[in-house]
Amino acid sequence: MLVTRQKILRRFWYPTVPSGQLTDAPFPFRLLGTDIVLFRDGTGIASALIDRCCHRTARLSQGWLDAGNIVCPYHGWTYAGDGKCVRIPQRPNGNPGKNIGVEAFHCSERYGVVWVALEEPLAPIPDWPEESAPGYRRIDQFYEAWSCAGLRLMENSFDNAHIHFVHRNTFGDIDNPDPAEPTIEQLPFGFVARSDVAVLNNEQQKKNLRDDSAFTVRHMTAHWYMPFLRRLHIRYPSGLDHIIITAATPIDDGQSQIVQFCFRNDSEAEAPAAGIIAFDRRVTAEDRAVLEGTDFDVPLAIHSGVERHMPSDQPGLLMRRMLLDLFAAHGEVEQTRHTMRQP
Repeated sequence: MLVTRQKILRRFWYPTVPSGQLTDAPFPFRLLGTDIVLFRDGTGIASALIDRCCHRTARLSQGWLDAGNIVCPYHGWTYAGDGKCVRIPQRPNGNPGKNIGVEAFHCSERYGVVWVALEEPLAPIPDWPEESAPGYRRIDQFYEAWSCAGLRLMENSFDNAHIHFVHRNTFGDIDNPDPAEPTIEQLPFGFVARSDVAVLNNEQQKKNLRDDSAFTVRHMTAHWYMPFLRRLHIRYPSGLDHIIITAATPIDDGQSQIVQFCFRNDSEAEAPAAGIIAFDRRVTAEDRAVLEGTDFDVPLAIHSGVERHMPSDQPGLLMRRMLLDLFAAHGEVEQTRHTMRQP
């Protein structure tokens, strides 16, 4: 699947940039192969526009902000957060006249991140009550580009078979490789998978969990939000909740912007954020090392013959079937490098 060729994927919300990075300058971003520019308008609200001036196509992200409007660096044409041109310096009094502007996109801020949808969203940004629930804190973990497909990361996130191999140096138990079988509840735009997984505790994790046991059982409730968003709720026997939110925002066909943060029902004094981030970063680095070596053109057709499967692949295969069903419901077919080569 080539994500930039599947038009329906433009109708989902994607986290693009941490809110704190929108300061006093335009911020360029590429989403599904589309160059956009992010900035705060005159009221401080995050805005997203196409990163092209409608005059001579200069990049607006190379310009600057003036009273909450973005100024093109080429000739000074100026645009508001809704994309309307509000000033053309070369015209009398700078009046741009009517019907001059650039494309604006759906833009919203939640969970300390700016979310963008390129077309009318099919589903809302998920509502995670821990953001404001008493006793919970949000820890912003990392924000970086990976050279892999978002679907690869999503499948990996629900793959209990990879744990004891990819994560053998952090929490996997390679001597007991049989994967836990999840129960799966399908939803309109995703699913929930539940499983109990026994894992090893290294020294850092013992500190994070306040548990000196060599092994612990993770009670895992993993929610896949179509197409590339995951919430993993890990509950430990102690009652500790470690809820990881991971998004693989598609930059283009071969790259994904990974945004990750977590919710915890403990305090900084009990488990410092630095230690929690350090452990989760070790885990994600192990995933990244493998995933960046995979083919980004993930075949959705299960019987394509391109890839072989095993029973523990069930969550990923369901993702593929649901995406194919979504495409069909909107008059699309799967686009791959093979179909692109056809005359």
